Amino acid sequence: MSGGGCSIRAIWILTPNDTVAFSRRFAVVEKRWRAAWEEEEGDGERHRWGTGAAKMPLPADHEVAAAFAERRRREGTARSSGIRTNVSSVGLDSWVDDPITRHIISLHMDKEEGDPFMLWPVVLQKRGGYYVLVLPLVDPQPFRAYENLLKRSDCGGSAKENNNLSSILFNLPCITGAFMVAQVVGDIITGDIAEPEVIVSSGPSVGGLLDSLTGSIGISARAKPIAAPVAAPTASVSSPVGAAQSDSLKGGVRPFDKDLLQNFIIGAMPFGTPQDLNYANVTSIRTTGFSGDPLPTDQKQPAWKPYLYKGRQRILFSSLETINAALYDRDDVPDFLSVSGQVTCRAELEGLPDVSLPLTGLKTAHIEVSSFHHCVQASEPTANKQTLVFQPPLGNFVLMHYQAPCNIAPPVKGFYQLSMVSENEGAFLFKLSLMEGYKSPFIMDFCMITMPFPRRRVASYDGNPSIGTVSMTEHSIEWRIVSSGRGLSGRSIDATFPGTVKFQPRTTQRINSSSRFISSTGYTEDSDSEQDNVKNGASLDDYIMEKINKDLQAVDLEEPLSWQAYNYAKVSFKVTGGTLSGLAIDPKSVNIYPSAKAPAEYSMQASSGDYILWNTLGKCPTAALPREL
Repeated sequence: MSGGGCSIRAIWILTPNDTVAFSRRFAVVEKRWRAAWEEEEGDGERHRWGTGAAKMPLPADHEVAAAFAERRRREGTARSSGIRTNVSSVGLDSWVDDPITRHIISLHMDKEEGDPFMLWPVVLQKRGGYYVLVLPLVDPQPFRAYENLLKRSDCGGSAKENNNLSSILFNLPCITGAFMVAQVVGDIITGDIAEPEVIVSSGPSVGGLLDSLTGSIGISARAKPIAAPVAAPTASVSSPVGAAQSDSLKGGVRPFDKDLLQNFIIGAMPFGTPQDLNYANVTSIRTTGFSGDPLPTDQKQPAWKPYLYKGRQRILFSSLETINAALYDRDDVPDFLSVSGQVTCRAELEGLPDVSLPLTGLKTAHIEVSSFHHCVQASEPTANKQTLVFQPPLGNFVLMHYQAPCNIAPPVKGFYQLSMVSENEGAFLFKLSLMEGYKSPFIMDFCMITMPFPRRRVASYDGNPSIGTVSMTEHSIEWRIVSSGRGLSGRSIDATFPGTVKFQPRTTQRINSSSRFISSTGYTEDSDSEQDNVKNGASLDDYIMEKINKDLQAVDLEEPLSWQAYNYAKVSFKVTGGTLSGLAIDPKSVNIYPSAKAPAEYSMQASSGDYILWNTLGKCPTAALPREL
């Protein structure tokens, strides 16, 4: 019935206040659902949820909101793990005893009149304070298989079983499609619809001796992001999106442009079947229409390229990497380093050409995980190379994602120490080395160290760093070692910063940490309900700081540097001219067929993600890199 593809029965967007902000139903898909169940029920078999689901129409918005609120009350949505506990009961998602039920849920509709019925599988994502619910079309067989899981007596199931939840979902390609729909809907309601960056040099290189001289003293052509060529509609003065950027919070969430979302759904998934979920493509088709140019002989225009490009030809590639690190400078705790990256592309090529390129450095990079754009055909990797062949779409797109270890020394290393001299004064010391072992063309564009003190207000600081400038905010001290426009290239530097920091006296009593003890056998309170406590007109930053101060455990002077509070320093930097993983592209080896005079340009950039220097004098966490920070 589903035909191996993906069709969507309905989409709902709910607020933290359990109201429906937006909904969309697809009558054509719902008709297919009813027809499949009528055929399935010809065997006379009756199931508690199945028969009611076939006869009952999709519930009204208020019924969906009530069912979702009841599920939140029973099982939560953010902190619940989907694991069966002593508060679980037969028929609940947690009874299935599978963490997947945190993201693929069921909604139970118990009506006073008529049979009760269940909506499943409902893909759940939380974006910008909203809950995005997507209900795809599935056959009756997997529906009934899940119904049986809700009644099983044993706890969980082996991964080798045929009837566990993972095996059921594995045979449902509509689940992947529903997650993609939920993702793009979430991007639209949060305003995160910009295309990926492709970095190009701001000016042509003259090469030779001049490049060597300017590079050695940190003067070089700066990279800059390049915009996508497709036009997107801008929000009008009265648009809710425009209002969301300046208005204060209303009920904990920001309004979104419902007309923009509705128009996207109409163009991207007509009659409930997703065709093209690329926001830029759908927007371009609405503004410019389909291409009227004749296609090359014996070539089929792919869905991801709705119209053809005309103009100066070129192809751009960028490797954008983010390094996450936890540096302890201790013998008993190993450092943690991990690189996640993506290769972005922008192909301004006429016609429908095929592009092939080799990925080099695989032997050095030790790629752990990789994924590719759906237009890419990737060969089996050899010892040090892998070939990608693709027919590129228009605009900027992510050619591949990957994750790998950091195969060279971290750009910033050293140690950080902080100890409390008194209740309101601490002494600190930084001793760092920047770009040690890095040579041109690596350039550090900027580097900044932040000492956060979320539970204390900074009154003043004293100390002079060996390089850079220092500033302070209400809850932090910022040390800017390398400023933008004064890049560090071809050499390393050592930086030290001894000093003291004074805090304002405490005005509130410490919270007894023992009152925050949570039983390991029960569910915690649903953290999503905390969004309801945001007062109208309150600043989001103030609310986040209030939650940080509330949730952090208080500490005594004997152990004042609780790592949950301020036992670390955060490093922010950007490095251009190379990759930290070793994975690279040779622009001279890029081939285009049919042959075209299109130069290939390639740029590389690495930046810090969660890059932490842990206090060597404080209490060290056992986890490598807590995501809470």
